[in-house]
Amino acid sequence: MPEEYNNANVYEEKHMSGLLAEAPRRAILVSVDTPENDWPVEESLDELEQLAQTAGVNCVDRAVQRLPHPHPGTVVGSGKVDEIAELVKFHDCDAVIFDLELKPVQHRNLERKLEVQVLDRTALILIIFGQRAQTREGRLQVELAQIEYDLPRLARQWSHLSRQRGGTQQRGEGEKQIEVDRRLLRRQKEQLEEELELVRSQRQLHRDRRKYAGAPVVALVGYTNAGKSTLLNRLSGAQKLAEDKLFATLDPTTRRARIEGGQEFLLTDTVGFVQRLPHTLVAAFRATLEEVNAADLLVHVVDSSHPHVNHQILAVEEVLEEIGAGGMPMVIALNKSDNLEPGATLPPLEGIAATLPQVQVSALKGTGISDLLRCISQALVSQFVSLDVLVPYDRGDLVAQFHQFGTIECEEYEEGGTHIRGYMPENHSSPFFAFRCKPQASTRTRKHATV
Repeated sequence: MPEEYNNANVYEEKHMSGLLAEAPRRAILVSVDTPENDWPVEESLDELEQLAQTAGVNCVDRAVQRLPHPHPGTVVGSGKVDEIAELVKFHDCDAVIFDLELKPVQHRNLERKLEVQVLDRTALILIIFGQRAQTREGRLQVELAQIEYDLPRLARQWSHLSRQRGGTQQRGEGEKQIEVDRRLLRRQKEQLEEELELVRSQRQLHRDRRKYAGAPVVALVGYTNAGKSTLLNRLSGAQKLAEDKLFATLDPTTRRARIEGGQEFLLTDTVGFVQRLPHTLVAAFRATLEEVNAADLLVHVVDSSHPHVNHQILAVEEVLEEIGAGGMPMVIALNKSDNLEPGATLPPLEGIAATLPQVQVSALKGTGISDLLRCISQALVSQFVSLDVLVPYDRGDLVAQFHQFGTIECEEYEEGGTHIRGYMPENHSSPFFAFRCKPQASTRTRKHATV
């Protein structure tokens, strides 16, 4: 057994880069067109190429095979495998990327036959996440997802050792090494889960504090590259990185924003979704995705210029259902309206999105932002407590709090104090209950509307 792999710390450093150590330089994309496909095969391959380019991979060719179902051993038929092998040699590629999640046995068989690195859609997304994660939490989540992915595929690394020694021993060096590596990986996985559970607890404490003392939370969700980060910058004045790439940003960001009436809310940008988002990522990013569940309102940011906008909407809705956020209050921001042809009309939205409030915007140009803020305000107010209060003049702090967190319909200055009618988030409403007005009308001395 190689001596350096007896040291857990040495292995840990090695595994930090893992089986997905580096993105390949040149690759061929492969897809299987089956009757069960819910996305057009070329459209899905286009997205796979975008993912590959985000990871820094040059895609030089494509191969598609129509089958009733994927081949259990090699995904595609033996003839197609030979054809792909010829393409690999012709283009001098160092990888083949499949547009579906490969089973470990398929992975091994394909690498043996093609003699280059084989990646699937999940592995490619994990490579991108590994490149993009900046915070400690993000790196922990990516590393956990990579371990989940690597564990059943360890045989690829050490199978060559079993061929190096003959004799009558029952297990070869490769099999022994696989067991050692599995134990190390499982131990590392347990440590990561403990650290992430601590992160999750800390996030929950922050959410509880926000719930009882902070402003309402609005979470931006949507397909990757729909423009969430650009919209966050536009609404809050932040300077978060926004690029025309899939998964350009990974770590969640929260900023303060205000609507025209002065009401303050917290705006959170979350990781973008994608079709067939790997379950390992959904599980590993539970701590981050719980930010979506804890929000008071979701803004589903949609790339309205995309030719298959309803496919992307459905993919987002499926992920929201998977994380338990399917029935939350939501509005639709039809973004990138500046990319539409003049006079072009949007296709009617399908499914749940068709029943929700919709606002057409351009986060880049700033058009429609006032309408979106008004829509957000209306959606939040529908969840607020209606208040009609007379606040004593020595409680100016409560008046300031109403301006900061609430929506004011009418404000009057009377003999006994400031008379306010409006709406407040439930977590801020209890201090006002002692100052509720009686049903009869009050004498007005001055009035101004703030919304």
